[in-house]
Amino acid sequence: MKKHYIAVVAGLLEAPPQGWGVIDLPIIADWPNRPLRIVDPLHGKPSLTRWRVLGHDEAGRSTRVELEPITGRSHQLRVHLRELGHPILGDALYASPDVQARADRLLLHAWSLNFIHPVTGEKLAFECPVPF
Repeated sequence: MKKHYIAVVAGLLEAPPQGWGVIDLPIIADWPNRPLRIVDPLHGKPSLTRWRVLGHDEAGRSTRVELEPITGRSHQLRVHLRELGHPILGDALYASPDVQARADRLLLHAWSLNFIHPVTGEKLAFECPVPF
């Protein structure tokens, strides 16, 4: 399964020099605060996200990014971006109240899904335009 997402994050996230960057931070459930997840280098499960900057909104102090989760942990993209110091706008779980208030919804959208059908072996691809 290959998934690509678009998100708008708080702040002006600097683009990696080689175009795509990698976030490699292990994630585990935050048991006392479920459904939240946290980064835990000792007990977390490996979690890998590729990302790249698509553009900046200087006036809005935000960055549009493309994300490709390599692993599929719950809340992985949201936790990884928060750990970079750039939470997703509108994120009611992982962003501060002021960042939550900058959008009326979570600005995270799966725009492309590709996978091999488990029965037929057919390669399937789906795209959905980003609504923000």
